[in-house]
Amino acid sequence: MGEGHDRTGSTREYPLRQSGGGRTPDQPAGADGPGAAPRGLDAAAGGLAALRGLLARPLASYYLLISSAGLLLVIGLTMVFSATSVKAYAEDGNAYADLTKQAVFAVVGLVAFWACQRLPARTYRVLGRPLLGLSVVLLLILNALLAWASLRDLKVAKIGPVEANLLWLYIGPIQLQPSELAKFALVLWGADVIARKGAELGWWRELATPLFPVVGLLFVLVGYNDLGTMLCLLALVVGLLWAAGVRLRIFAALSALGLLGISLLIAVASLGAGSGDKDAENYRLARLTMFLNPPPPNECNLDDCYQLAQARYAIDNGGWFGVGLGKSSAKWDWLPAADNDFIFAVLAEELGVVGCTVVLALFAVLAYTGLRIARRVSDPFRRLAAAAVTTWLVSQTVINIGGVVGLLPITGLPLPFISDGGSALVVTMAAIGMLASFARAEPDAARALHARPPARWVRLLWAPLPPIPGRRTVPPSAADDRATPGRERPTPTRDRSTARDSSPPRDRAAARRDDGVPPPRVPRSRSGPASERRR
Repeated sequence: MGEGHDRTGSTREYPLRQSGGGRTPDQPAGADGPGAAPRGLDAAAGGLAALRGLLARPLASYYLLISSAGLLLVIGLTMVFSATSVKAYAEDGNAYADLTKQAVFAVVGLVAFWACQRLPARTYRVLGRPLLGLSVVLLLILNALLAWASLRDLKVAKIGPVEANLLWLYIGPIQLQPSELAKFALVLWGADVIARKGAELGWWRELATPLFPVVGLLFVLVGYNDLGTMLCLLALVVGLLWAAGVRLRIFAALSALGLLGISLLIAVASLGAGSGDKDAENYRLARLTMFLNPPPPNECNLDDCYQLAQARYAIDNGGWFGVGLGKSSAKWDWLPAADNDFIFAVLAEELGVVGCTVVLALFAVLAYTGLRIARRVSDPFRRLAAAAVTTWLVSQTVINIGGVVGLLPITGLPLPFISDGGSALVVTMAAIGMLASFARAEPDAARALHARPPARWVRLLWAPLPPIPGRRTVPPSAADDRATPGRERPTPTRDRSTARDSSPPRDRAAARRDDGVPPPRVPRSRSGPASERRR
């Protein structure tokens, strides 16, 4: 109770207001009542609730995917220009030469993204085998030309219009990297094979044919020249099997076989594999031993840890906020492969810890979105392919950044979206387009798009409507909901892309009327001949 003065001057007690809109004089300013949480915690809880509300929207996965990938693409083009402008101007007199070439590949990648997000799942399942066959043929041609040139001591591995140069294959004016195409092909083919096997994956013989032989062949063809890409393929296969729910004992056996294969690929570098030379120091083994026992920075030379030392100098020079965009000193021919494998060091020097945090956050959003899509889609093929693509991009990012900062051995993998390289960017954008197609095919997203379809010209120019997912049988406990008047129920439909994976409906579920009420049961008569009773 509180005291107050009336018009006569006498004191009178008035009841204090007990609502949450005010506070007592001795109540702290940060609380609304006894035992109430501070306003800062309320604001944080409100922010989390708003974030959960945004993530609960039907097309949240789609918008998260295209926004994170688009921002990474813009950052990549900016960093490619910053890392190559000085060298391009010194060599060609045009600072925009490499940026123009990368921008052309970015436009091609956007076209690939647009085309892939329009394709249904059944088209990807059909394309898996031809793409895998094309990748194997291109890798065989690449390795055969390199082996032929090594045996004949030729400086250029070229036969007619076809030329091989370590990881690149030139067919006339076309330059491509077959190992990048092999990643996407293995995602499509592997997801289709595992989705068809289903529960039979618990048996070794089902994994042994044809998954393991084809994967082993790809590992040999890719790892002979590019150990880093082979590790990325290994992570991709692990992601596929993990999403399929394979037993842990199979993962243990695969880990042992993978370590054995990596050891063999490291050993064959002494025979000329990759960028190694015969009777020369094994550069793959040297990178591994240097990582395990690094020498002091002042003892690094051009042959062992010079690149890693220069990358650390660039990162240290950047500090928290960087030296400024375009003001890196490491790109002045101090840091080898500054525009490709070690572009993250240039980014750290120019944008500092803040810029690196932004890039890592975008990659984290991309990884979360990919796993979210894999968890929400109902088609087994879409789930496996989304998990494989996410594992591929995340593992490649971790291997590249880990090698730049010294947490992992250097393998020579480019950073997705950021590094200079046409084949990698186009294939990555195509994989993101496939993920966008899967995001639109989520059950909630598909129903929302069909409930309020976009304009016809938008569907023609951007992406068609995804198929409506099949509806589950209404349980008996939901009889009250079925009897609610004025509630319309759409006619159950089935997704054609998942027709093979879903089991046929039961007789009574298929015999339901449009309003969802089962037909009345007709009692069987015990009279009549035996044939009628059986019927």
